[in-house]
Amino acid sequence: MIILVVAVLIFGFWLIQYSQFRNEEKKRQFELKRESQKAVSPIRLRAYERLALLLERTKPEHMIVELQKQYPEAMTTWTVGQVQQYMLQTLRAEFDHNQSQQVYVSDEVWDMIINARDQMGAFIISIAAQIPADATVQQYITALLTAYSSNGTTPTEKALEELKHEAKELM
Repeated sequence: MIILVVAVLIFGFWLIQYSQFRNEEKKRQFELKRESQKAVSPIRLRAYERLALLLERTKPEHMIVELQKQYPEAMTTWTVGQVQQYMLQTLRAEFDHNQSQQVYVSDEVWDMIINARDQMGAFIISIAAQIPADATVQQYITALLTAYSSNGTTPTEKALEELKHEAKELM
């Protein structure tokens, strides 16, 4: 009988110790995760900022303003094909420059950003194909901006909204 009581006491003591050990382990894991979040959160926020900037920079109106800043002669001496090529290269370069940021956002947001990039590239090409072959750069830009503004909610705007939503959840 004494052996049974001692065994129950030892088992009870072991059970209490094991429970305390597990609670301490959970606390340590929680603290590690919290410390990690403190370090990662600012990095993730910067990633959201960079991706928002990527989406803004790849809107047609922004690319056109940049084209005019970098190449003032483009409006008078370039062809529609050259402007189209500039915009596609800008789109690619912006995306390539920020591709590493995908590790900080959800797969859903990253897929939306890729879709926005692809849709914007197709849009730039399709508008160039819709205008007459002898159209001026100004006519192309007007057609591009008119079509873009009348498209309703664009994939770029959708991706930007989802990106903002996810960033707000982080904060």
